[in-house]
Amino acid sequence: MPSRRTVLAATAGVTAALALGTPAHAAAVDDKKLRSLISRMTLEEKVGQLFVMRVYGHSATDPDQADIDANLSEIGVRTAAELIAEYRVGGIIYFTWAHNTRDPHQIADLSNGIQRASLTLPRGLPVLVTTDQEHGIVCRVGAPATLFPGAMAMGAGGSREDARTLGRISGAELRAIGINQDYSPDADVNINPANPVIGVRSFGADPDAVAAMVAAEVGGYQRSSVAATAKHFPGHGDTAVDSHYGFPVITHSRELWEKLDAVPFRAAVKAGIDAIMTAHIQFPALDDSGDPATLSHPILTGILRGELGYDGVVVTDSLGMEGVRTKYGDDRVPVLALKAGVDQLLNPPDLPVAWNAVLKAVQGGELTEVRLDESILRILRLKARLKLFQQPYVSGHGVDRTVGTRAHLAAADRIAERTTTLLVNDGQLLPLSRAAHRKLLVVGADPASPSGTTGPPTGVLATAFSGLGFSATALSTGTAPSAATIAKAVAAAQDADAVVVGTYNVTAGNAQKTLVEQLVATGKPVVAIAVRNPYDVAQLPTVRAYLASYSWTDVELRAAARVIAGQVGPRGRLPVPVQRADDPTQVLYPIGHGLSY
Repeated sequence: MPSRRTVLAATAGVTAALALGTPAHAAAVDDKKLRSLISRMTLEEKVGQLFVMRVYGHSATDPDQADIDANLSEIGVRTAAELIAEYRVGGIIYFTWAHNTRDPHQIADLSNGIQRASLTLPRGLPVLVTTDQEHGIVCRVGAPATLFPGAMAMGAGGSREDARTLGRISGAELRAIGINQDYSPDADVNINPANPVIGVRSFGADPDAVAAMVAAEVGGYQRSSVAATAKHFPGHGDTAVDSHYGFPVITHSRELWEKLDAVPFRAAVKAGIDAIMTAHIQFPALDDSGDPATLSHPILTGILRGELGYDGVVVTDSLGMEGVRTKYGDDRVPVLALKAGVDQLLNPPDLPVAWNAVLKAVQGGELTEVRLDESILRILRLKARLKLFQQPYVSGHGVDRTVGTRAHLAAADRIAERTTTLLVNDGQLLPLSRAAHRKLLVVGADPASPSGTTGPPTGVLATAFSGLGFSATALSTGTAPSAATIAKAVAAAQDADAVVVGTYNVTAGNAQKTLVEQLVATGKPVVAIAVRNPYDVAQLPTVRAYLASYSWTDVELRAAARVIAGQVGPRGRLPVPVQRADDPTQVLYPIGHGLSY
């Protein structure tokens, strides 16, 4: 690792000039020094500073051969260090599938290697190291790091203090491993039960409640000197199309947008949010051009900058998603995004194409160097507020002292207990008694475990119940059980005192519904847990006890087991309404519904 003297020299003395002693969100930044730094950058360095790019490998300089091959194929470089030297990118995004996040010490070493690679270049700058650590179903850094309930579960808990705690602890652990920006929280107001891409990633359907949780979580991240990122502007909560694979259209009126979608983003701006991520959606009431919001000057410059008064960093959602590639080619998208008002271009599918397109747009006069300087100043302000010029590196001691500590894990468990929501409890079936219901059969859907959690859900639940004094057996039946699998589960139920079944996005024709109905028909007590969307309960009216955990991560499943066993009482309240299955115009359970013992 370079010495502090080397780092100071590499950054041309700007480190000392930018010495900061205040939290990230409150730090005073010397724009004069930053502008001086920008004035010494080459055009190519300026273009690079606008990009946040993926790279394969667990090491910045010595990745596995398969990752070298993937980097050569997709980017034309071998390693993260070569990526930075070739393109001078301002940010790197970590993914599990890119093999960036094996364990905390490896991640810290990778982060240090990335910073070293950049800071030892001529006019080298610290790098924004980013990831999607939303918690719940979207996490890139797994155990032994502390994993919290996801946004909808936190919305069910309804505690701003818990949201601040999540941000503070998650931020401290991310910062300890060298990740200084988190693409969280999700500020979308999820009012569409069929939303395939947001759903439980949203705090709920009440814009004021979502706004309160967003602001609280942002405050927690700020306390730990990690940049939070509110997403997906102008609001992705009412779509039935996944923008990863299609081009959603939001049909809200301008008036409805003001009352619904805009509210959490206004709260984020007021809370001093460091970055806002765009959505690859059409929003005709805000811009009738047919362009996605990511490429919309009226939305990003007119509304976000002008009306909401936001002058922080604007980052695109991934440029590899179909929603932003439908109308324009990969060479035009980055240029149009910058013209619309974007500062950072995230994860283009072909970096050489995107990077050269921006360079040529400046050389040809379509973009001015002054326009690039505006965005680079915002990016450098963020790096300065995060104290990356002074503290670019992390230590192994810091990892051991911070990541996955007993206190952090206990905090996550207590928070999860406050989110579990009891929707139905006919005849006071719950809590289950170890005397009357000692032998439990745990069946149900076992979707792929969210990153870094133990899984599968049936196994996690059975282990949790066994630890609580029950004799529990797990039987995975999947998200689409066959007739033979259902018959096997029904037969196994004959030897159990009660059955616990995890449901996952049940629909009218789904075989999970058949499974649960046949288990109920055995006469055995059946307790169901909706392990993703809480709307499952509407499809299964014969179940005597139904809970919502909002995700199938370990921390949420263990909390649900403790609630079912009566070790703690259910405290969560629905943050979204659940409509009747036979008449979606009628509300079966309203926002705020939740039973107690």
